Parts: sequence; C-alpha cells; structure tokens
Amino acid sequence: MEAYILINADPGLIWDVAEAALKIDGVKMAHAVTGQFDDVVFVEFLKMEDLGRIIKEVQAIFGVRRTQTLITVPRPIRE
Repeated sequence: MEAYILINADPGLIWDVAEAALKIDGVKMAHAVTGQFDDVVFVEFLKMEDLGRIIKEVQAIFGVRRTQTLITVPRPIRE
C-alpha cells in the first residue's frame, strides 16, 4: 500500500525534515514543497501497523509541527 504524509515544519527546517524522513524505513521519497504544507513524504507499507510506525517516526523528527496522512486508494479491478 502507499500513502503521502504532508508535513508542516518549523521555519528554516524544511530541508532537514525531508532529509531525516528519507532515513525512515518505508519512506521512498521526501520533498520540500511550496503551499499549505512544507514537506511531502511518499511511503510504501504492507500493513496499517507499518504505516502507524512510519507516521510516529515522522512526527518524532525535530522540526515537525503537524502531519496529515493521505492513504492512496487502489483502482478497482474490473473483469
């Protein structure tokens, strides 16, 4: 399964947050972005428990203020 974690970070720490996120098992990409959020992290996981662990680790990164997680919805299989 896949998800995006949107992050609000402390000023001046958006690049540090992205770099730290890349060290977490399951994180495939991390980008500093413009707009409502400061960083976007793309994760892949097998079970919801794995996603919970990843979220906790992201939230523990120095400079992370808040997160919002978007779990992707797989396309329905049609016969």
